[in-house]
Amino acid sequence: MADTSHPYYDVARHGILQVTGDDNYGRKLIIFSCCCMPPSHQLNHQRLLEYLKYTLDQYVESDYTIVYFHYGLRSTNKPSLRWLSNAYKEFDRKYKKNLKALYVVHPTNFIRVLWNIFKPVISHKFGKKLTYVNYLAELREHLNYDQLIIPPDVLRHDEKLRVAQKGGLPPPMKVPPPRPPLPTQQFGVSLQYIREKNQDMIIPLVISETVAYLKEKGLRTEGVFRRSARVQHIKEVQKLYNLGKPVDFDHYGDVHIPAVILKTFLRELPQPLLTFALYNPVQDIMSIESSLRVTTCKRMVEHLPEHNFLVLKYLICFLHMVSQESIINKMSPSNLACVFGVNLIWPNHGSVSLGALTPINIFTELIIEHYPKVFSSRSTAQQLLP
Repeated sequence: MADTSHPYYDVARHGILQVTGDDNYGRKLIIFSCCCMPPSHQLNHQRLLEYLKYTLDQYVESDYTIVYFHYGLRSTNKPSLRWLSNAYKEFDRKYKKNLKALYVVHPTNFIRVLWNIFKPVISHKFGKKLTYVNYLAELREHLNYDQLIIPPDVLRHDEKLRVAQKGGLPPPMKVPPPRPPLPTQQFGVSLQYIREKNQDMIIPLVISETVAYLKEKGLRTEGVFRRSARVQHIKEVQKLYNLGKPVDFDHYGDVHIPAVILKTFLRELPQPLLTFALYNPVQDIMSIESSLRVTTCKRMVEHLPEHNFLVLKYLICFLHMVSQESIINKMSPSNLACVFGVNLIWPNHGSVSLGALTPINIFTELIIEHYPKVFSSRSTAQQLLP
């Protein structure tokens, strides 16, 4: 539910827009759901446009992806063509430049007609970013499907389409049963599993190697962690790690590959690094008086299991280093928090809603900015730092 103090509460409360974690390419995911739009007389479309820009402004400096759920757009809630034309013009190059993909889910003839009307003003480059998606299952190829916030109406509509499809049902949405992990597996397994299979190694290899490489060659790269990377390279590197083979990042000549790999590793942990137990306390950070927030973060972090604490300390120590070069790399604690927050914590059930992002980002920003204080007093047998 949107916070009543939100500057666009009147629009935000409908849940039309959601921002969730990264897609398979390391890009932030923004979701627009037409079925959440109320009738036009109940929604000021100019305010909607301003709200879209207000939300996107927080993410457009990074590569991002939009998933547009078309189902639920009716004559009663449809904006005018003039509004659509103004919207396209207002979303200038700043917004279009880092939009890497636009998935239009359940397109209708209206969408295709609309596309043809606007084709003369839509750049060829922008047109190439568009992908029509007829069934939700097709999104699995591109996104972490379970992370998507999909309105129930869209799920029901998809099911109807699948049942009605001529020639029988498309393949069921069920994912094949997971194969047991390899002893050398690094992605998608718990910290405990990695530790047990790697001679009690505390800091997983993926973290230590990506951090070491980025510390040496990426600290002064503008927008490090904000850019995506070629998906075949990401898959290749993941496969090498999972097979226990050496990875040479110099071979790829792209500092953004280890950056995406680090985020991907964190995102694919079965339980977030900050643990499910901290999700609600992190959500409550907004109710804490500003002057007490750093102490509160410190107390929360100190309650983590020792292994999680050590890995988190190692990672945040490195992100603190990155932020200290922010004059050159443009990655302040706040910008790093926008990128890493959703990869460090998420709820046990469901996805992170747009309203839940703010406390997550604030918590993450505080532990990066105040790293020396947050991680100072808990004494552990091992002190591992990058």
